[in-house]
Amino acid sequence: MTTSPSPDRAVALTVVGAINVDLTARVQRAPGAGETVADGVLQRGPGGKGANQAVAAARLGADVRLIGGVGDDPDGRGIRDQLAAIGVDASGVQTTAAATGTALIVVDATGENSIVVCAGANAAIDAESLGIEPDSAVLAQLEVADAVVSAAAHAAGFFALNAAPARTLPRDLLDKCDLVIVNETEYAQLPEVHDAPLLCVTLGAAGAHLYRHGELVASAPGVATTVRNTVGAGDAFCAALVVGLLRGDAEADALARACAVGAAAVADDASQPALDALDTYGVTA
Repeated sequence: MTTSPSPDRAVALTVVGAINVDLTARVQRAPGAGETVADGVLQRGPGGKGANQAVAAARLGADVRLIGGVGDDPDGRGIRDQLAAIGVDASGVQTTAAATGTALIVVDATGENSIVVCAGANAAIDAESLGIEPDSAVLAQLEVADAVVSAAAHAAGFFALNAAPARTLPRDLLDKCDLVIVNETEYAQLPEVHDAPLLCVTLGAAGAHLYRHGELVASAPGVATTVRNTVGAGDAFCAALVVGLLRGDAEADALARACAVGAAAVADDASQPALDALDTYGVTA
């Protein structure tokens, strides 16, 4: 693990992960099996866990490079333009023969969601052509192939893994993780991550815990807010925690700021919520 930058230096972060177009239907109540509801309002916007985390980290103040895949189609070109406008370096985003990935999302009046992901270009990323700079700090998730995640882990100087959506992880990948981030459900599904060098378990509205090799080292309460959409909240949390730790924040402070950022994200309708610089999410004594 490389030494962390001091808080007064810009954090450079490479994010490896999925890039999607999100088609979101906002409804009063999600349909049950075989049921149709007719009050949907359709929204279209950028998404994918990799893109969401990259955009959040950039808005929080990091210098961000995104590695992933899009199609040679209007959606892919539009996403590249959006990333550039936000300040995310998309030079590592590959153009594949497959269509840009799409997520079909239903969000109910309480902000809860259900999602179907059509991977498209996210499943066609060339793991041998990621172009990760030596000793980079890397954040990845599990919406792309194991080969891509493993290649990123082995190339990184510091490697953080948001182990979502949960699936069994190979031992050689786990051995490369400096930080693993999971929610309560993923924590129960992935006992192999419980002894990670640093493990963050998010608890939704109840906050989050941070463990070092299974020993609790920090906790932070949740931040009360009005829930509009939970889709991008976990991604914003991950970005904030990683950026905070990389810039040298105390673990408890980094965790508290990440909880505040996550709360700001659920109060926003978008999967890539508007966020302020990380230091604006204050830490109370």
